[in-house]
Amino acid sequence: MRWSGQELTAEEPSTLPGLARLNNLVRSVRTPDFAGITFHEVLAKSALNKIPGGGGPMPFGWTINPYRGCLHACVYCFARPTHSYLELDSGKDFDQEIIVKVNVADVLRKELSKPSWGHHPVALGTNTDPYQRAEGRYALMPGIIDALADTGTPFSILTKGSLLRRDLDQLADAARRVPVDLAMSIAVYDDDLQQSVEPGTPSTKARLATVTAVREHGLDCAVFLMPILPYLTDTRAHLDEALRQAKEAGATSVLYTALHLKPGVKEWYYLWLGREHPDLLPQYRRMYGGGAHAPKEYRRWLAAKIKPLIAAHGLERGEEDPVTGGVRSTALGMLRDGEGERRVTAAASGVRRTRVIPEEVDAEANGLTVLGVQPTLF
Repeated sequence: MRWSGQELTAEEPSTLPGLARLNNLVRSVRTPDFAGITFHEVLAKSALNKIPGGGGPMPFGWTINPYRGCLHACVYCFARPTHSYLELDSGKDFDQEIIVKVNVADVLRKELSKPSWGHHPVALGTNTDPYQRAEGRYALMPGIIDALADTGTPFSILTKGSLLRRDLDQLADAARRVPVDLAMSIAVYDDDLQQSVEPGTPSTKARLATVTAVREHGLDCAVFLMPILPYLTDTRAHLDEALRQAKEAGATSVLYTALHLKPGVKEWYYLWLGREHPDLLPQYRRMYGGGAHAPKEYRRWLAAKIKPLIAAHGLERGEEDPVTGGVRSTALGMLRDGEGERRVTAAASGVRRTRVIPEEVDAEANGLTVLGVQPTLF
């Protein structure tokens, strides 16, 4: 597709063995614009991923990942172990060997056009970031957005990428047809620490400006204050300043959680910690020695500290999708009123307002009934 002069073949020694076995690998590409990075262009066989959930009315969720691996290079990224699927390591390879599904928009449109598609909400950005720097070259998201909106499929986007601003006109248009939920992940409000722990991301200032741009386009924007790093970003001063800046930027809600370190992530994070903050390694080993989650006592302590601050800054506490981990789609809170209009309930959206959804994007509900009112997945 692009950069033909920089093409590598799957058989060359520089191409990793797991990728050489891919029967959908088109080519591997390097370019001077991305020093040290190799893009492996593949033809996706499917675009929609079905994520098992916990039962109940939403036993699963749906996601799209146009990229595998991420140039944001966040040392704490929970998605790092997914690279082992292709015999790539979860450290440097995750940051530098990027899989690009070059045909993802076309495949997605075909999948969404099937009569069997239930118009379930689809989440982007719950594994690797759809607006990482590679998107500036490949421009996969405009086609994905069109495919979702044209087929009446609600969607959400969670990103650290200020490149989201490129598509805001398109997203505002899509939001007139389907529920669109946007969130910016902005976890660190100390510039030096942010550049150290998230070296490939836009600055905190650039991401806050993106929140403002989203709001100026008439769309809500949540801020994911995730993850909160023990002993680094969990002080009252840091949290208070983070919430102040999020509110000033126009955030409509805030979500937070403590750092999660599963195998494959913990080792990479500890390498960074030992290099940048070696004095904290003993505390972290004690804290995460029993598993991937911070201890309950720490999480309770953190909640007691941050909840009053969220209220003090006049922010709503947002809802995370329990299945995908992204921002909860407002489509999950839609009910038909007595006139047949779909409306977002305040309890479901976390926002004190009611939103009418145009009937021209009507689709069958999923058959559930709540208090005599029919909820719908749109």
